[in-house]
Amino acid sequence: MSPSVRHGSPGSHAGTFFVLIVMMATACGHTQRPERKTYVVSEDARDVGTAEGPGTGGSGAEAYCGEVQKQCFQKCWRRKPTVQDLEKHSEGHHRLCTSQCLGVFMKCIKEQEALEQQGSKRELRFPDMTAALDWLREHKSEVALGTVVVVAGVAFSLAVAPAGLLVLSPI
Repeated sequence: MSPSVRHGSPGSHAGTFFVLIVMMATACGHTQRPERKTYVVSEDARDVGTAEGPGTGGSGAEAYCGEVQKQCFQKCWRRKPTVQDLEKHSEGHHRLCTSQCLGVFMKCIKEQEALEQQGSKRELRFPDMTAALDWLREHKSEVALGTVVVVAGVAFSLAVAPAGLLVLSPI
């Protein structure tokens, strides 16, 4: 056995160190797959899909339009009724807000369906979750709910959580 191959000799430590460095470099060279959990994109789903043009996505219209209806009702309920005889926060005021905001909901659904029929549904791809979240936060007005977002091979869908959060949920 040669002296340089024995344990504890200076040459064997350098070789081990080199192999260790190569193993660490190649192990970290691939993209980590994100966990299959829900990620918060934004604390507020307003302004999603408000940019002009076809945007990205298209499905998930009910969740989006439901949020629009909810915000409409809250705004209506905080204001004095437009009808002279109604008192603020009365039963009649509640019916008025419900009726007006149902119209807003139906209009929103029709607009979302029209976007879907135009073939505007696309898929977004990102190498990692940080890149996906950063891009979505900056381009929130350009995407539509239901957009499929693929992150390192894992598919997510852009949706609104019950609390009004804009989230990426695993498909």
